Amino acid sequence: MFAGPLGDELRARLAPQENVLAIVPVDLSADLRFGHGLLALTQERLLACDPVDRQWREWPLAVDQSLRLQDHGGVGKLELHDHDRRLGLWHITLTHQTSIMLLTQQFDRQRERMARGQDYVDQEDEETAHCPVCHTVLPPDTEECPACARQQGPQTSTWVLLRLWRFAKPYKNQLLLGFLLTLATTAAQLVAPYLTIPLMDKILIPFQNGEKIDPGLVTFYLGALLGSALLAWALGWARTFVLAKVSERIGANLRTTTYNHLLNLSVDFYGSKRTGDLMARIGAETDRINLFLSLNALDFATDVLMIVMTSVILFSINPWLALVTLVPLPFIAWMIHIVRDRLRTGFEKIDRVWSEVTNVLADTIPGIRVVKAFAQEKREADRFADANQVNLQANDKVNKTWSLFTPTVTLLTEIGLLIVWGFGIYLVAHEKITVGILTAFIAYIGRFYTRLDSMSRIVSVTQKAAAGAKRIFDILDHVSNVPEPINPVKLPRTTGAISMEDVSFRYGSRAVIKHLQLQIRPGEMIGLVGHSGSGKSTLVNLICRFYDVSEGSIQLDGVDVRRMSVSDYRSNIGLVLQEPFLFFGTIAENIAYGKPGATREEVVAAARAAHAHEFILRLPHGYDSLVGERGQGLSGGERQRISIARALLIDPRILILDEATSAVDTETEKEIQRALDNLVQGRTTIAIAHRLSTLRKADRLVVMDRGEIVEVGPHDELMARKGHYWRLYEAQARRAEEDAQAAGLTLQMTTEE
Repeated sequence: MFAGPLGDELRARLAPQENVLAIVPVDLSADLRFGHGLLALTQERLLACDPVDRQWREWPLAVDQSLRLQDHGGVGKLELHDHDRRLGLWHITLTHQTSIMLLTQQFDRQRERMARGQDYVDQEDEETAHCPVCHTVLPPDTEECPACARQQGPQTSTWVLLRLWRFAKPYKNQLLLGFLLTLATTAAQLVAPYLTIPLMDKILIPFQNGEKIDPGLVTFYLGALLGSALLAWALGWARTFVLAKVSERIGANLRTTTYNHLLNLSVDFYGSKRTGDLMARIGAETDRINLFLSLNALDFATDVLMIVMTSVILFSINPWLALVTLVPLPFIAWMIHIVRDRLRTGFEKIDRVWSEVTNVLADTIPGIRVVKAFAQEKREADRFADANQVNLQANDKVNKTWSLFTPTVTLLTEIGLLIVWGFGIYLVAHEKITVGILTAFIAYIGRFYTRLDSMSRIVSVTQKAAAGAKRIFDILDHVSNVPEPINPVKLPRTTGAISMEDVSFRYGSRAVIKHLQLQIRPGEMIGLVGHSGSGKSTLVNLICRFYDVSEGSIQLDGVDVRRMSVSDYRSNIGLVLQEPFLFFGTIAENIAYGKPGATREEVVAAARAAHAHEFILRLPHGYDSLVGERGQGLSGGERQRISIARALLIDPRILILDEATSAVDTETEKEIQRALDNLVQGRTTIAIAHRLSTLRKADRLVVMDRGEIVEVGPHDELMARKGHYWRLYEAQARRAEEDAQAAGLTLQMTTEE
């Protein structure tokens, strides 16, 4: 049973014979703020305590209910649904993954027992089957895993387009103006067919019967036709200009908001996403939505207004003939309903396979040197051709459906026009209507069916836009698993003291850091050493708060880092990565990336401290020399020294060096090391180095093995112990000696030749 006050409240709410089957602590609020709540399952109901207001709610169990679990990089979203709606929603960090899985399994078992009319038995079945993917216990007599099925997510609905109102709301006045202009334009376009009635009945038909034509009357009607055409043109231009301008701004806001949201997501989000896919979403998908808003939605609104207003006019002229006009409508509506879901599914698949095409480009172009170095041009060309072929097949499948749908709608409208002609001739023959009325009807019908055909064609672009909107909102709905605190704590001055209290961290269910305890004093230099996979880089990621700890806490100057604003906390950290990344731009812009307003003197001072000033001056334009994408045109050592200068310019209280010297030669390493000897003074430094000899001047070395700290101390002390560190150092020394002997032998053989 859950301990503490929440456990006592839960026990007080249980009926005498009610047993708790599973409990999950709910530690995140709806807006992903940390809190303390509870979710408990009994054989009769689900009980939940909100982590913010501590209010209790309950849901009696029913056969048609389901628990859906979604995992977004360390944050689990658990939803309770019945057959048509969501009943409850809880956000839980995956620290409690084991408890979550137990609760969902017990929920599924209890639901199965309710379906079979059995009472709960608190025992495992004698023979249980497990899912081969996630190892969840499968319900009896089924091979489908409910846990895996929950991961599939809901189908896209056209209603997702309504969520774009969030971006359109700031322009509601312009949209209202556009709607009024659309209404006026449509009304102006409907004037011309109505004027054909007096032209036929008062001028042309009387002329055929021997009467003279009145020039004034002809001039009046022709002038009215010209005036309505000019008015419709002017209103249509104004409508298109206003709405196109608004749609462009909605599209721009959508792109900007999505990109800003991407930047605020935690690092783990990018670990499960392809660069090409994200680029396609922000680029192609927003363009598709923008096109829908600027053209297709406008055309759709015009079509609807035209059909409604035309129908009103037709019924006002002759109700029976108007009813005949509407004969094809039920058939077209039925076809749209049938085709819509197929098109939506098809366009979702097209989006996915197209992102694969983009992914191939995003992989190959930045890595073109590797492709050419290993002569893999044909392989990459084949990979692109395969992805393109899958894209072609997906498009062919959609086009097969669409190619049948569009001509069928056109055929139905043509048949409807023939029916109107036949019935209209019958009414004229029986003197129910005049020829002028029939002519006007045919003119209106032409516009009516044209708009009807246009509306049917918009099904395709609407489903494309809905699929694109879903992919955009998949990003916008994703929340960072490094949440901002409700009331962040601000430190007036940071000393750089770091404390790690019982820190544990898991990637999913795999424990990477286990109950780690470490105190780092202000200004102290710590060297992290250990075998590959021992948890060094993960620990650095936790210190940078790229991830949050699963258990325990990391504190800066005695304050839990989770209580600080993420940006404020990281402004105290200077990070030099193992693989230096430079942006396209000048040397000075790359150095000043963390401090865009830095003066040239500050940039030069940082470069001097990183021993980069001399080689920068040798470049054609010095600090104004352009750096290629990802730093092309510079050596690995030069890129690394620029990245060190970039970190130094912000003057961080905490400096983190993640294999900062692994990409440089021995001479360059000595230059960087001389710079580091000065930089670590008064600054808390955490360094990971491949060559252990570079960490001999560290105040303490922290030796890690399988996510745990096994030794801590200075180099000489650890060598004297002859423990983990001594074995690492000796093994590395032997490899260096063997490499030196091999190099000497090669040199001797070359000399003899």
